[in-house]
Amino acid sequence: MQVVDLSTSYAGPTATMYLADLGADVIKVERPGSGDDARAWGPPFADGASAWFASANRNKRSMCLDIRSTAGREVLARLIDAADVLVQNTNPAKLVELGIDPTSVLARNPRIIYCALSGFGLDGPDAHLRGYDLVAQARSGLMSVTGEEGRSPQRVSTALSDIVTGICAALAVSAAAVRQATTGQGDVIDVSLLDTDLALMAPRLAAFHAGEPEPRPSGGTDSVLAVYQPFQAADGSMVIAAGNDRMWARLCAVLGLAEMAADPALSDNAGRRRHRSEITARIAEVIRTRPVVAWLTAFDAAGVPAAPVQTLSRVVSDPQVRARRGLLPVPGSDGSLITVRPPFRLASNAEPRNERFPELGADTESVLAGLGFPRAEIESMLSEVGIVAEEESHV
Repeated sequence: MQVVDLSTSYAGPTATMYLADLGADVIKVERPGSGDDARAWGPPFADGASAWFASANRNKRSMCLDIRSTAGREVLARLIDAADVLVQNTNPAKLVELGIDPTSVLARNPRIIYCALSGFGLDGPDAHLRGYDLVAQARSGLMSVTGEEGRSPQRVSTALSDIVTGICAALAVSAAAVRQATTGQGDVIDVSLLDTDLALMAPRLAAFHAGEPEPRPSGGTDSVLAVYQPFQAADGSMVIAAGNDRMWARLCAVLGLAEMAADPALSDNAGRRRHRSEITARIAEVIRTRPVVAWLTAFDAAGVPAAPVQTLSRVVSDPQVRARRGLLPVPGSDGSLITVRPPFRLASNAEPRNERFPELGADTESVLAGLGFPRAEIESMLSEVGIVAEEESHV
């Protein structure tokens, strides 16, 4: 499957990286001179590259192309003719101007899968608005329930909207590719940061619509389950996730709180929610008496889900993360750059594809040659974007 990737920043590149991980040939089309915006995101920079950029662009080829120029549009048209998938995250208000709106692209290649990523979707009164992770987290209500109780709302401190939107886009493209292979028909996929964050808020929205009070920030405490939150042990923080009545009883047994396990008022989750503050205060007193590792050992033996609250310096050395090779070193970076292995494992592809992110425009010449452009025309186009032809680069 050949994917033409016109996207920049993080959501689109994440989507195409996962498609590349699964075997797609991804041609990353970048602006001459600066390339993908994320190439400049830093510090940190390592091995001459942005760590953020490296984390979302493995297993791709890069070509430089000015799609606003006449020559650039001709090249893009040939790319579209040969592609199975087109991915773009241009503001919907500019798509027609650039000639990459769904109608124009599918008119040229009716079997292509057209995937648009945006802040708010291809239609609606706010389709034209610029969208970023922070904006989507705020508008979807996600920030309104994130943070400490009584404090101001907080953003989830990672590119949550972008990453999950990228995963959703890759999922939709994969499904459309099955249909494309069986029917020869293309499709239009519309994925937005707002829609993604609404999906992440599904249980909270459903509960509110069913009559729950307007939710507020509550720290690490779950809105439904009790006990399901962090506690401070003698030497650090940990979480306990007693997700059902049996786990509640086992938790009480480990903590030596048999009287709470026997209390009919606490026998189900509804009762524990009503008495949450008293329960958690009692549990907190006990948890403070022993170190995290002692509690984890006891909870593991009893079948109570629990985990340490780890900083990233602990995460990168976590035995489970290491055993499953969750972090992949970027080839040629001497360990200074890593990417995160995709969150899916296929038995048919046990060894993950892990090629270094492309240098800006590194594959422009070979892509143009593959599209059938004559040598003289290729050299002319390369000179326009400041790239030396391969034969000349060895002189």
